Amino acid sequence: MRKGISVSPGVAVGTAYCIHEIFVDPDTKRLEDNEVTAELASYETARDKAAAELRALHHKVAAQVGAPEAAIFAAHESILRDAAFTNKVRTWVVNDRLTAKAALHRLLDEYTILFTKTNDEYIKERVNDVRDVVIRLSTHLSDVAKPEATSVLSGPVIVVADELLPSQVVTLGGLEVRGIVTQAGSQTSHAAIIARSRGIPAISGMRGILSHVKTGDTIVVDARGGHVLVNPDAEQRSAYLKLEREFFLLKDQLAANRDQPARTQDGIDLELVANINGAIDARAAVAMGASGVGLFRTEYLYLTHPDVPDEEEQYIAYKEVIDASPNRTITIRTLDIGGDKTVPYLGHTHQEANPFMGWRSIRLSFEHPEFFATQLRAVLRAAAHAEHVGSRVRLMFPMITALEEIRKVKSMVNKAAQQLRQEQKAFGSDVKLGMMLEVPAAAISIKDMLPEVDFVSIGSNDLVQYLMAADRDNPKVSHLCQPLAPPVLKVLSHVIKACQKSGKSLTLCGEMAGQPRAFVLLFAMGLRSFSMSPAFIPSMKDLAAHLTLESARQVLRKAMTLRTTAGVNRYMAEQLARIAPNLRMLDVD
Repeated sequence: MRKGISVSPGVAVGTAYCIHEIFVDPDTKRLEDNEVTAELASYETARDKAAAELRALHHKVAAQVGAPEAAIFAAHESILRDAAFTNKVRTWVVNDRLTAKAALHRLLDEYTILFTKTNDEYIKERVNDVRDVVIRLSTHLSDVAKPEATSVLSGPVIVVADELLPSQVVTLGGLEVRGIVTQAGSQTSHAAIIARSRGIPAISGMRGILSHVKTGDTIVVDARGGHVLVNPDAEQRSAYLKLEREFFLLKDQLAANRDQPARTQDGIDLELVANINGAIDARAAVAMGASGVGLFRTEYLYLTHPDVPDEEEQYIAYKEVIDASPNRTITIRTLDIGGDKTVPYLGHTHQEANPFMGWRSIRLSFEHPEFFATQLRAVLRAAAHAEHVGSRVRLMFPMITALEEIRKVKSMVNKAAQQLRQEQKAFGSDVKLGMMLEVPAAAISIKDMLPEVDFVSIGSNDLVQYLMAADRDNPKVSHLCQPLAPPVLKVLSHVIKACQKSGKSLTLCGEMAGQPRAFVLLFAMGLRSFSMSPAFIPSMKDLAAHLTLESARQVLRKAMTLRTTAGVNRYMAEQLARIAPNLRMLDVD
């Protein structure tokens, strides 16, 4: 039994599928004499494909973003064509009978050791460029070599990885994923967001788990308390299978309320909307009873795209989400790249000392105005389609820190609209503009911000980590990065009151919107719009039906007197068990 951080509730039992850092299933076999020539040919084919891909990326990024940003791909092609790089791979294939993938793995290990010995930070960071080239080559080798493990595993699978990135999720399409366990990450990591959007039990921060689990092991994910059990005995397995059935039964029962309004016991209507990454999530949100899209994370379009999505590709992606959410409001957030989400063509070639507080989100968009304008134009065009089919689009900007930034983005939106008008292209006539409140400075000065925006969305994931000065993806400080910390509750209460007084629409779209303990307190503070992973909507709708405003306010009054995070958590666990005992299995400790 091992313990980590529960990031998506529930219980799951399945076969472990281990995704290692680069190679899903590292080759350990030795080649036969008659296989060497074919393996060298496979490597050359993969190298040619990778080189062509890098050249295409260089041209496209140079045209759409700029030559300096495209230079990274020319550098990667230079590494790919480097004689020493290629000769090492060929030598190990011929002399040691390694597969090309195994040779690349050995090469990366060798370069990593070599580069880390230097005191030059720039040279140290070059190992990441080599890593990118190796990953690209490995991907193409997989196209011409043996099938991956996804083709031989069947039945319920528990994915075990260091971290689960958006690009890796694509490779899981053929698997019946029942649970996710990651060594890195936290409640707001990619793996956590992916798991919650699909209603999959998940645990992060499980350091060293890949050293103790191998593909094919039986593994239990008990995300109620953050426990993972490897190769349970027959009695343990039977007990957890029973809990798993109860979890699925509860989910089925809650899903039956999809057509019911989100309303409290005393008749107060709430808005439960969804956080999504694309059209598939939007359809899932509608199926779960969401009344709209509170947060469309457009960066996933960039992170999973092979290069740079152009205006037409973005327009089509936004249009697909609108069509998947008929007669609803869709809030589209502009590109939120940086921190833990990076793309090389926007200059993310050097590691920042403090990436979450550095060059990211709206700050990055300001530095690439033409690139940003492409997204604004695509959203405005999609808004025209939304109006035509009876839906509405709102445009939201991430990481707004100062009043000047709001005024600047409004000017850029107006400029994009003017361009479309001159080109006689249809665009939305009444697109509401809003800010994502994530930075403490913006929370403190919210009264000054409100006259400049149509709506506000609280991004609690970042707001919590900035308030507590605790990196949300660092398990060493995860005890500080807690949404129920008293300082966080005080700031949220301040923002909610300010928005109520001004009459401006307010939604909370961080992960705490789908956490039962936080939901009760936010409702009592006056919040009426919650945006969450689609899978959480039925349970929050059920929780709302157990609440009255007076009972929730009584709970809030007591919670606000408590001076420690642990105290608030204990108290809210007790209150939730009293208010809605049927939701205990969905309460993450």
